[in-house]
Amino acid sequence: MNFLTRLHRFIPRLSRKSMSFEASVSKLPLPVKDLVASATKENLSLTGTNEKDQAEVVQWIEKVGQGDVVKQSNFKDLNSVLVPRTYIATNYLTAADYALYGALHPVIVKMQAAEYHSHPSITRYFDHIQSIPAVRKTADTFSSFSVINFDLVNAPKVDRTPEPPKKKEKPAEPAPSDSAATPAAEPAAATKGAADEEGKVQKKEKKEKKEKPATDAAKDGKKEGKKAGGGKAAPAADEGEPVPSMIDLRVGHIIDVQKHPDADGLYIEQIDIGEETGPRTVVSGLVHYIPIEQMRDKYLVAVCNLKPANMRGVKSFAMVLCASSKDGKEAGIELIQPPPNSKPGDRIYFEGADFENATPLAQLNPKKKIFETVQPGFITLENREAAWVNPATGSVHKIRTKDGICVAPTLVGASLS
Repeated sequence: MNFLTRLHRFIPRLSRKSMSFEASVSKLPLPVKDLVASATKENLSLTGTNEKDQAEVVQWIEKVGQGDVVKQSNFKDLNSVLVPRTYIATNYLTAADYALYGALHPVIVKMQAAEYHSHPSITRYFDHIQSIPAVRKTADTFSSFSVINFDLVNAPKVDRTPEPPKKKEKPAEPAPSDSAATPAAEPAAATKGAADEEGKVQKKEKKEKKEKPATDAAKDGKKEGKKAGGGKAAPAADEGEPVPSMIDLRVGHIIDVQKHPDADGLYIEQIDIGEETGPRTVVSGLVHYIPIEQMRDKYLVAVCNLKPANMRGVKSFAMVLCASSKDGKEAGIELIQPPPNSKPGDRIYFEGADFENATPLAQLNPKKKIFETVQPGFITLENREAAWVNPATGSVHKIRTKDGICVAPTLVGASLS
């Protein structure tokens, strides 16, 4: 039984869009086409687990088949697309990732370090895909897809300096009218000019009064900075490369959970995080993955320093950290569990000298995409322990409290988000 016959027999209910999957694969160049066909022959879920995902997979395979997306001259655009993504079409591994990986391979294998370092998101994505055991198993059956080793240790630091704010242009002053130049108009103009000048002085005095405390505080800060840093003010806490210790993780306890009245897929939870102000309201899109009975009274890991977000009319003040199966969210999503006997508010940190004693940011700046940059390294290990794997060095930093490691109930190799 060939691949296409098997596909037709086992997925009879696919939509018209997703039935074009084999047509999109047929347009891929050899040996990429064989790589995708071989992978999907072993795992038909790689075509997408629902109609929407199937359409995305087909769309990306068609893009790869056209060839432009993997041209080195278009890497800047592809790099931008991959910045927030772990996988190209969905939030789990699909045939589109096999296609993009296969098409990129002959281009990347010829690159020097400076070339692939200039496109860090493509390099990170490619290295992640080629290292997935299922991909590696299939790729190793073809001589064309050998492992590419990247010099990630010596990768240059990414410049994350924000762009300076644009200065507002002052409106042009209107030209004086002819009447203002006549002797009869001079007394009126002089009176108006005096009044304007007096108003400017009053506004300036008010402004100085308002700004004086801030100015004094800034001066004090500069003095402290000079004392501590030898003449330079201390840098802002979120400057430099994003690291996991910037994220504020704490033990939370669900004390109430209800379905969102205006969204079928959302829960509204009240989560005790050990704060004097009481529990936080948190909105989570878990209705279709975790039954409400399994949410009640659960202890979990909460991401506490994201910017509050409105979710269908309800403001959410944290995020629940979950593990998504490596085979896709339809294959399972689980709450990451803190160690037994944990208490609400217990600090959760990353193992390692660089992270264990670091203080997280009060709030993550959405513009700097700190969580999005760090998140692709979140994973569950072979023993289900939650960890962050440094993409540059490969070092493993387990996620823990003082009492033990945080774990997923059953999922191995899961992505955390």
